[in-house]
Amino acid sequence: MKPLAARVLLTGAGGGIGQHVARELLKAGAAVMLVGRSPERLDQQAVELAAQTGAAASRIAWREADLARVGHITRLAGEAQNWRCNVVVHNAGLPAFGALQHQDPDQLQAVMQLNLIAPMLLTQALLGHLQQQRVAQVICVGSALGRIGLPGFSVYSASKFGLRGFAESLRRELKDSPVKVQYLGPRSTDTPFNGDSVTAYNRATGTAMDPPERVAHELLTLLQSEAAERFFGFPESVALRLNSLAPTLLDGSFKRHRQSLPGGASRASAAV
Repeated sequence: MKPLAARVLLTGAGGGIGQHVARELLKAGAAVMLVGRSPERLDQQAVELAAQTGAAASRIAWREADLARVGHITRLAGEAQNWRCNVVVHNAGLPAFGALQHQDPDQLQAVMQLNLIAPMLLTQALLGHLQQQRVAQVICVGSALGRIGLPGFSVYSASKFGLRGFAESLRRELKDSPVKVQYLGPRSTDTPFNGDSVTAYNRATGTAMDPPERVAHELLTLLQSEAAERFFGFPESVALRLNSLAPTLLDGSFKRHRQSLPGGASRASAAV
């Protein structure tokens, strides 16, 4: 889809990646509805984006929504439909890092709810509307960890593996419809989403971190190309292919990752 034709519902708009995605989309000519939990922050972000991009006020909207609450998802879907949304970008997410035995059960459930269940419910609520459009797109912002599991990311990877499976299955389900379902899998990204423990883990394991501006650019490229999936970064892209073909061959490759895990849980960190 050409950005000029896109009316994008963007969840997690105030996050480290979301802020740059919103700016990139607006600069390219798209209209964007920012979604987050803080009305004050969203209103300020909308004003700043208009100043930074020169976008008319008519191209920037925002809605408050807590995606952990089904009622909020239902309301948001109705508002997005009235706004004539034709692109949904599932960008909101929660982190989880550390050995499984140290993960807080409530946090584990919250991660699965926001990273996986909420995108499924929001897509379901909007699907009838999207199928009535000439063309529509659903873009799931996942992670390289949705295709390759690393020590310390069992919970986070489970949510992103699930999101990728949802996108792949729904893409095939909607093959003959106007709706294209896509998955973006960035590698580790340098944003506050990553806590100190993940930064130390990445440093110890030699894991590269991309700036959020690159992720935003890759998302815009995915929107325009309408490709099914987009992964980027070397050597991660090679490892992803190997893991898909013969996952057990890589099982012995992560000793340094296991040794670099913190002794306790880190509930405020994740890789992407």
